[in-house]
Amino acid sequence: MTALRPADEALLDGVPCGLVETDAKGVFLRVNKPFCVWLGYDKADLVGKKRLQDLLTMGARIFHQTHWAPLLEMQGSISELKLDIRHRNGSTLPMVLNVVRHGHGPDHTQEVALFVARDRDKYEQELLLSRKKLEAHIAEVERLQAETKDRALFAEQMIGIVSHDLRNPLSAVHTGIQVLFKHAPTDNQARVLSRMAQSVDRANRLVSDLLDFTVARVGKGIAINPQPVDLHEVVAQSVAELALSFPNRTLRHETEGRGACRVDPDRMAQLVGNLVANAVTYGDPDREVTIKTSVSPERAEVSVHNWGPAIPSELISALFQPMVRGSAVSTGRSVGLGLFIIMGIAKAHGGQVTVESSNAEGTTFIATLPALGESTLIPAG
Repeated sequence: MTALRPADEALLDGVPCGLVETDAKGVFLRVNKPFCVWLGYDKADLVGKKRLQDLLTMGARIFHQTHWAPLLEMQGSISELKLDIRHRNGSTLPMVLNVVRHGHGPDHTQEVALFVARDRDKYEQELLLSRKKLEAHIAEVERLQAETKDRALFAEQMIGIVSHDLRNPLSAVHTGIQVLFKHAPTDNQARVLSRMAQSVDRANRLVSDLLDFTVARVGKGIAINPQPVDLHEVVAQSVAELALSFPNRTLRHETEGRGACRVDPDRMAQLVGNLVANAVTYGDPDREVTIKTSVSPERAEVSVHNWGPAIPSELISALFQPMVRGSAVSTGRSVGLGLFIIMGIAKAHGGQVTVESSNAEGTTFIATLPALGESTLIPAG
């Protein structure tokens, strides 16, 4: 080891980092003043008497043996090692080290530059703590989401169960009304019974919508049973029944082309019923509602038109989602499932529902089924 001139030693003592030189075994050959001050030693306490490894914590010693020494042997230098160095009083000081090896074999030396890393260590600890807190928050959010999903599923299942159970008392009320009609009620009694019958019909439609909603959301979609029918006749019969439910409104049915096609007649009647109920609820009460059926080899369409204020454009994109209405005015007659069910019926047939709405032309909902093809058309008789 070559002795340093006093000027050189003073220069090394003045640098803002710790500088040490060790032999191949880690014994200190030289140390500068900052390194000694930081760790509470005098130079005489270290040079030739202690090894660098003696100042390392247990974890740092293991790292030195398993990573430092092999890497230094392969690379000749190591940068930005972060280790804890023990102070003379037993405390630890986090430091970042850069190491360079000079020479080879048992006579090589190592030069080490050390930098105190208290702020960096504090930042890393805070970063680690923040990460753990974030992971805990994420886990809590995921737990709450799973819990919310389970509750929503349970609620939807309960809707289906309760709706199904409501059918029996509604059927009993409907039967009772029919029996009372047969006993020659007075005019006032007949009016009351008619209103009761309309309320039961409305409740039955609501129950059907709730059951379909539950099946669509919890199950695999709305089930259909397509069969050869005359679409014009199916819709005409539905319109006739709806006219009894809405005696104060004018319903007009128009047809175009042959009516023969293959659809589920009950679902088509339900689709028409929901569309007409929607038109009656939100349309101009003083103007007619037009129902049109059109069948061609390319497609079948069922449309319902009503006059009245246009549906706001910002609502149209979400109109077929459950619990969404086309008007801010609540009538108390719907929970916003009708259009969701309509879209479900159309999709079950492989079709879709679109809406056109303006103040000048009114609002038209159009259910379009895909190309029917000759094989699905009923031969004209």
